[in-house]
Amino acid sequence: MKPNSPWRISDFRALFAATSFGQLGTNIGYVAVPLIAVSALDASPGQVGALATLSTVAFLLIGLPAGAWMDRMRQRRVLIAADLARAGLFASIPLAWWLDALTLQQLYMVVLLHGCATVFADVGAQSVLPQLVGRADLVQANAAVNTLIAAGTVVGRGAGGGLVQLLTAPVAVASTAVSYLISAVRLTAIHRTAPPPPPAPGQAARLGPQIAEGLRHVFGNKELRALALTSACANLGSQILNTMLPVLFVRELGFPEGVLGLFWAAGGVGLLLGARCAGFFARHLGYGRALGLVGLYMAPAGLLVPLVDRGPWLWVAGAGWLLTMFKTGMTNVLGVSLRQRMTPTALLGRMNATFRFLLTGALAVGAAVAGVTGELAGVHTTLWVGGAFLATAFLPVLLSPVRKRRELPQQQEGPAVRIPAAESEV
Repeated sequence: MKPNSPWRISDFRALFAATSFGQLGTNIGYVAVPLIAVSALDASPGQVGALATLSTVAFLLIGLPAGAWMDRMRQRRVLIAADLARAGLFASIPLAWWLDALTLQQLYMVVLLHGCATVFADVGAQSVLPQLVGRADLVQANAAVNTLIAAGTVVGRGAGGGLVQLLTAPVAVASTAVSYLISAVRLTAIHRTAPPPPPAPGQAARLGPQIAEGLRHVFGNKELRALALTSACANLGSQILNTMLPVLFVRELGFPEGVLGLFWAAGGVGLLLGARCAGFFARHLGYGRALGLVGLYMAPAGLLVPLVDRGPWLWVAGAGWLLTMFKTGMTNVLGVSLRQRMTPTALLGRMNATFRFLLTGALAVGAAVAGVTGELAGVHTTLWVGGAFLATAFLPVLLSPVRKRRELPQQQEGPAVRIPAAESEV
């Protein structure tokens, strides 16, 4: 093991193991819940869109204050509580199924509350990682975590489709609950997390000014702003596609559930390859050129996904999805490392919450757009709208100073630089 490897740190290994089980559960549930809605509860495209919207709308509702709260709280305890809450919520679905009492309204409530818990889980995990490994090892640590997320997408979504097809959806959802429970247990092995910093002398820890400071940090920096806009557009496009794919595959094309799981798993392969290749592209092209040029060259792949149909077009669309997710996997590693290095420790929670507000908020908007467009214009038109967003998402980074950056910036450990609101370029 290399002396500067994050794997030498037991707390990082515990976080990685917990994330493994959490990602497995998340991705099985990602496949199983909409399939329950479509197959068992006869949900319409609009109702499927509402389900997907509610699963991510929590980031719009509480995403920003969650970052300020996380900067004040013991993050390990919050991560454990979030996983326990998610386990209980998903356990309620098979229980209601077996009692013949499951309704769409219950699914709506479960995904909404699950999204609230996920806000704290996601913001907390990204904020605690630099504390565990140090800023010098961030790229390696983020590459490992994003590789894991990609592998979880492959295994979890493939397994989710298979479990639904072979053992019914309630079994698949029950396995999600078990995965979250195991994740919570593994998180108890983390010990080295910093206590929340005390408020500055003479200053009360008021929520509004803290949130505003995080917003100014992100939107007042041209590079962070470009990273946020590019990722938000990519999430918007991918969510429009993902919301309609269960309706298209199961209802219109008549594919078994396992085929949808395998299609989504192909995207996970792309995420995996992108995460593993991120360091190579950064070393040979520079961090900024890698983010801009790979996005430019991969842009047409987003327009292949709406071609999905029976026969060879399924393979063409699958290849487009894989290439699109390759770009996403690489961006996740390099973009997250860049923004973590540009943010002081005291602002990590609010910076991550601002990004999650924008990125996951884009998922909520995308799901709503998909539901409305699917009802009014049909599934195939909706897919083309999503593909268009994916194909143009690279532009904010390509047109920003990010494209000129060859190395990560010097780490910022000191006090946050306060940008007056009047000087912000938002």
